[in-house]
Amino acid sequence: MKKIKEERLFLESVGIDVSKLTIDVFLYNKKHHRQFSNSSRGFVEMQKWIKAELGSLTDLIYCFEHTGWYCILLGHFLHEQGMNYSCINPIELKRSIGFKRGKSDKTDSYEIARFAWLRRDELKTSIPLPIKLLELQRLMSVREQLVKQSTSLKNLEKGLLVTIEKITGDIGLKTVRQSIKQLEQQIQKIEKAMESLIASEPKMKSNYKLTKSVKGVGRILAIQMLLHTHNYSRFEEWRQFSAYCGLVPYPYQSGTSIHGRKKIHAISDIKMKSLLSMSAISAIQHDAELKIYYQKRVEEGKPKMVVLNIIRNKIVSRVFATVKRGTPYVVINKFAA
Repeated sequence: MKKIKEERLFLESVGIDVSKLTIDVFLYNKKHHRQFSNSSRGFVEMQKWIKAELGSLTDLIYCFEHTGWYCILLGHFLHEQGMNYSCINPIELKRSIGFKRGKSDKTDSYEIARFAWLRRDELKTSIPLPIKLLELQRLMSVREQLVKQSTSLKNLEKGLLVTIEKITGDIGLKTVRQSIKQLEQQIQKIEKAMESLIASEPKMKSNYKLTKSVKGVGRILAIQMLLHTHNYSRFEEWRQFSAYCGLVPYPYQSGTSIHGRKKIHAISDIKMKSLLSMSAISAIQHDAELKIYYQKRVEEGKPKMVVLNIIRNKIVSRVFATVKRGTPYVVINKFAA
C-alpha cells in the first residue's frame, strides 16, 4: 500500500457502503447520496453520476470498508480506472465514529466519506489482489469449508462409536464414513488445483518454493503466506507481517504506577497466528538448531509460550529473508566443521 501524496489537493471524498447487492455512495462536501447495484454496470453508473455532480473524476478519494467478497469487484474496477481508493478496516471506522444511535446504509456511507475527508492526507491507496491470487484465495476458502465439514463429521464419528455396540452394519456410521471419504477426495482435488494455479505464475511459483524451503513451513502455510502478503508485496519487512499476525508484544505502561508486562494485541490475524504456531511446533521437532534453542530457553526459566512465539518470529524472518534473497533456506550448522 502506498501513501497518498500529501501535497495533492483533493476536492471531494466519496464514501461507499458496500453490501451484497447494492452500494450506497455519498459525496461528503456536496452532501449528495445515491444507491447503485453492486455490479460492473452499477460502478459505471456511479462514475457517470459523480462526474455529473462534480464535473470531473479527478482529485477524488474513494473509501469503503473491507467486506470480504462483496468489495472485490469494486476494488478492481476503481484500480483499472486509475482512481485512488482506500479499503479500510471496519474496526478502524467504527472506533472513529464514536457513540452512535441507529444505523442505515445512507448514514454509513456518510460516515465513511467523512472519515476519508478528515484523513485524506493519511490514507493509503489500496491495491487489489491480482487475478491469480484472487483465484487462489477462492480455492483456499473452498478448502477451508471442506476441512471444517470433514472435522465435524470425524467428531460425529467418534461420538457414534461410543454409543454403538456392533459397528458392522450400522447405517449411520457407514454414511458418515462415506461422507468423510468423499470430502477428503474433494480436498485433495482442491489442493492439486491450487498447486497447478501457483505453477502457472512464475513469481508466485518461485516464492512458494522458497517459502517451503524453510523448515516447519508446509504447503498450506506457504499458500496462506502468499495470500496474506499478496505474494510478498504487501509488507516491506517481516516485522510488519509479524505484527499483523499478532506475534509482536507491545508495552503496557502508564505514568508511574502501571508497568505491566508486554502483551500481544488481541486484534490480529488469528488464522495465520494458529498456522504459525503449528509451524513452530513442527520446526522444533525437525530443526536441530531451533530444538536446542527451545530447550535451552525453557531450562533458563522462560515460559514455553514466550519461547514458542520467538520461534514463530524466527520462521517469519527466515521466510522473508529467503524470498528477498531469492535462494532457498540453508541450514548453516549442517555444514559446520
